[in-house]
Amino acid sequence: MHDPEFNVEEGQIPEEILQKWEARGVSRRDFLKFCSVMTASLALPSTFMGKIAEAMEADNRPSVIWVEFQGCTGDTEAFLRSNQPTAAEIILDYLSIDYHETLMAAAGHQAEAAKQASMEKYKGKYIAIVEGSIPMAENGIYCTIAGDSALNIARKVCGNAAATIAVGTCSSYGGLPAADPNPTGAVSVSEAVPGVAVMNMPGCPLNTENLTAAIVHFLTFGRLPATDNFGRPKFAYGKRIHDNCERRSHFDAGQYAEKFGGAGHRQGWCLYKLGCKGPETYHNCPTVRYNESLSWPVQAGHGCIGCSEPQFWDSMTPFYKRLPQVPGFGVEATVDKVGLGLAAATAVAFGAHGIASALRKGDDDSKGKKED
Repeated sequence: MHDPEFNVEEGQIPEEILQKWEARGVSRRDFLKFCSVMTASLALPSTFMGKIAEAMEADNRPSVIWVEFQGCTGDTEAFLRSNQPTAAEIILDYLSIDYHETLMAAAGHQAEAAKQASMEKYKGKYIAIVEGSIPMAENGIYCTIAGDSALNIARKVCGNAAATIAVGTCSSYGGLPAADPNPTGAVSVSEAVPGVAVMNMPGCPLNTENLTAAIVHFLTFGRLPATDNFGRPKFAYGKRIHDNCERRSHFDAGQYAEKFGGAGHRQGWCLYKLGCKGPETYHNCPTVRYNESLSWPVQAGHGCIGCSEPQFWDSMTPFYKRLPQVPGFGVEATVDKVGLGLAAATAVAFGAHGIASALRKGDDDSKGKKED
């Protein structure tokens, strides 16, 4: 839609749009907050709030085909429990979820017929969302739906989609089903369907605010967000957990929890010695958080297990042991000395400051005597 009063530069949202959302039972405060959160999540300038609001009003509701394979349905459950906005308030109003085994009322042949009809009607236009890994061993017999293998279904669904999003670590990298010895030959969507562009949103489960932001980006710009070398959207996986962790100051001060329930643990000290994988994990958990943005594992007292990294079940275990030497980080070599080193550096800095102050004072005194 075009509104002469719409001003992208100032990020203004037309009164007409706000009134429409109020008529749907969504207060303007909640809608403005939603647009603000999405803008911030996508690392866009605040002036894009209006553009996001306009996209939410446009008549371009895409069809969604959400398929589930080797997984625990945790990503679906997280999506259904999302808040601010809820799935019903925003996403379900602007997405036509034509196939989702857990959500749809239809079952059996009716469900499969709905999926096939959507694939044909919206070929090249729908969004494919894949949850769970895909088994390759023995021609994919370890996961079949309606007599067809997950492998064949993924190739048909993703091969005809406008965009494919792998939600959760299992569909992004194989996850737990692909852990050694991987008896089913479980792989990620990218490995099972080579040649198809896939955006990975790993996590156990994924953070639904990130999924909402990715879909809003698609509605606003007609494409998915930019991704890193692992196919993850940069806005959500561009920084290490360690860099934004609220316990980072304790790491810098050399204050580490030595055991669960110990004094340091109760005081919120760094969990690195208890196995936290934050220094080697890229995700925005510390800033977006879970449970209506109230908390996340490290804040609750449990170290990060690195679930958004490839092959985390094999590479990050044992979960309660310190990381080996992290490339480009050197934390293992310095963890026991960092506090002393910082204290010494601080003392030197203060000493230098004192010397400099004394010299300045001496210069000022000499200058004053000369003027007298």
